[in-house]
Amino acid sequence: MDLNRDREAGGHLDSTHPQEHEQAAGNRATLLLVDDTPGVHALLSRALRSHGYRVLTADGGAQGLALMAGQDVDLVISDMSMPGMDGADFLAAVRKRWPDTVRILLTGNSDINATIAAINRGEIYRYISKPWRDGDVLLLVRQALEVKGLARDKARLEALTQAQNLELKALNAGLENIVALRTAALQKAMESLQFAHNRLKNNFNASIAVFSNLIELRLGKATGKSRRIADWARRIAKRLKIAEAAQQDIVVAALLRDIGQLTLPDHLLDKPLAQLCPEDQIAYSQHPATGEAALMSLDRLDGAAHLIRSQLERWDGKGYPDRLRARQIPLGSRILSVARDYERLQNGSATNVRLSPTDAQRFIVADSGRRYDPEVVDAFIAISGVKPARPAPLAEKYVPAEALASGMVLARDLITEEGVLLLSREHVLDSSLIHKLRSYEHRGAKRLDVSVRVAAEMV
Repeated sequence: MDLNRDREAGGHLDSTHPQEHEQAAGNRATLLLVDDTPGVHALLSRALRSHGYRVLTADGGAQGLALMAGQDVDLVISDMSMPGMDGADFLAAVRKRWPDTVRILLTGNSDINATIAAINRGEIYRYISKPWRDGDVLLLVRQALEVKGLARDKARLEALTQAQNLELKALNAGLENIVALRTAALQKAMESLQFAHNRLKNNFNASIAVFSNLIELRLGKATGKSRRIADWARRIAKRLKIAEAAQQDIVVAALLRDIGQLTLPDHLLDKPLAQLCPEDQIAYSQHPATGEAALMSLDRLDGAAHLIRSQLERWDGKGYPDRLRARQIPLGSRILSVARDYERLQNGSATNVRLSPTDAQRFIVADSGRRYDPEVVDAFIAISGVKPARPAPLAEKYVPAEALASGMVLARDLITEEGVLLLSREHVLDSSLIHKLRSYEHRGAKRLDVSVRVAAEMV
């Protein structure tokens, strides 16, 4: 190879701004130049070292591989035509042993077939044609090292993400063990919620799902009920074209709607609402406000907390705790009321009988404009796939507590003057419930008239 020709090919260093040269001088990447011509070493080394790179040189492929075996090399520039091991063989060996090292081929225009072979076998980053310009080589080297740096950062971030995912899995497994202890339920829930808040930026949805499961297990409810309610609430909200952020608050409220019940004693949680004495029902009726208080200090749960407080309000103003009516009730709470009761009607917790999905829909339709927002009911029916006809009004009459008999069916919700729901419409009365109603009437010294269904000819 002609040394004078190589000097002409290398040319002079391009002029650079002093500040750019100072920044480049801080670069300590290690480069390896492999060429059997010392003049090429000298030209390229001078250009690269002047920009802060650490430059190693080798006279051939074998010497280059030996150097790389003893130290880390970030980038290799290899001539194509060398005796013994040519550039294609050398770069293929580098690719096999050090795949992260960037590979650049220095080749003449006459070596096009050999260049193609090197590209195919060594998977080179780029190739430099002779004669070259120092400025072009420096730019190519800088870009190649930047690409390598980005790949290295990507791998580091992927490893960090994987480690965080493993940490989260371990956390979830630990929370399941906490549930089994069933001790200090409210304090543990508050601590866990605060802990979840610290993770919400990256794991908000996963954390809420975990705590929803904790609440269900603590309250002895079937796992998955909250997820079904949340799904119905989301679908209704989407049908009503509610903004995505508001939809998220509604879903979170559905998953955490019963958190206030964690403060209740076990004897209130072990019985259906209809079997509680009036005093216990009043205590139970405070759990929405307690749930709001538990969550309102967490900024990202403030919207959901507001919806949880109003989840038991009614369209006709007879709900609790604030006796809101119609559009005074937050829209998310109105949606939650329909989604929640649709699930409760089917599992028998709203009444003392289990309803089929169609009958549960009919129950909700019948209470549209009374218990539920008519617009929300219409959206619910539209997405349910079934359109039950609105039932004709049932014949009913008011019966004093002392005249109640087992087997009678409530025609209307039985609500106290304080706004506490004692029994839902469609409840079938038995002797135990009748005894409790008479005791409630006796203690309050107030006549309690109960609306029951009767045959049409009896009206």
